Amino acid sequence: MSSPVPTRPLHLAVAIDRPDARSAEPFARAARLAEHGKLDFVTLDDTLGPPGRGGSRLDALAVLARVAPVTRRIGLVPTVTTTHTEPFHVSNAVSTLDWVSRGRAGWTVAVSTGEAAARHFGRRDTAPAQDLWREAGEVADVAGRLWDSWEDDAEIRDAATGRFVDRDKLHYVDFRGTDFSVRGPSIVPRPPQGHPVIAVDATDPLPRAAAARHADVAYVRARADAPPAAVRAVRDELRGRAQQFGRDPGRLVVLASVPVALHAAADAVALADLVGGWYGDGVVDGFHFRPGDPDRDLPLLVDGTVPVLQHRGLLRSFYPGGTLREHLCLPRPANRYATARETA
Repeated sequence: MSSPVPTRPLHLAVAIDRPDARSAEPFARAARLAEHGKLDFVTLDDTLGPPGRGGSRLDALAVLARVAPVTRRIGLVPTVTTTHTEPFHVSNAVSTLDWVSRGRAGWTVAVSTGEAAARHFGRRDTAPAQDLWREAGEVADVAGRLWDSWEDDAEIRDAATGRFVDRDKLHYVDFRGTDFSVRGPSIVPRPPQGHPVIAVDATDPLPRAAAARHADVAYVRARADAPPAAVRAVRDELRGRAQQFGRDPGRLVVLASVPVALHAAADAVALADLVGGWYGDGVVDGFHFRPGDPDRDLPLLVDGTVPVLQHRGLLRSFYPGGTLREHLCLPRPANRYATARETA
């Protein structure tokens, strides 16, 4: 007997990784196809590894900035590594992607633990993964503060008086982390979404604190034949920890990140059965698909699995909103500095 249809929306995303691609067109083509299927967002992985060791791929954030103008609704979520990079620059780059995509940006927070990458950059020595994930959480924290450092109406652009901004609505963040400090304010106005969506791969225990404290979306990697109870346990842990951090646990979207290899329409229907079963039983809030062969699997996913889910009433047939936060049913965050000033 089939599970009852939940009242909460089903969220779907797909990886469009192509490590050997040397132009933006394959990524744009994949993103447009995913948009045709009304998926919430696409992801593009990245790494800081040196050439020849998995680090020869194109810069994910730059590629999706190129994809932004040839898509209209789908969210764009590149991986951005916080190790060996400046938090101020990370914040500005993600803000810029949100502006050029008109509010469809996110970023998957990642760290780099390899010695080869550390030598390649020459900026710092390697550090234990626990320290790097603590730092990643601090980067996510200061990014949010920098996004808020411009109030929404800080820009005046009054040519007659020569005033570009209202300085009373720009704010220093004065953030001091364990290994870095940032004064602010940002050099980019507050993003259209207020805060672009933050995602974390929370499969391993170490990233879960950062995910529970800062993430809007958490991925849990699992195979299609994995016990649903094990995936549900990670979801429950993440939401419980989010609540301990004073967050609304219902605002942490947990997606099962599963590899897919679809060879025929029947396999696409089988994937719809898996999605419907786990989703209907409340195991996860949706799925992040990782195609083995994008040219084969993504069309079957969009033309096979998606229509089945729509026919069963599990998946929308149109985008009700325009921003990634709206796709994920997440509110636009209030500006912390504006709220504090109004309260004062």
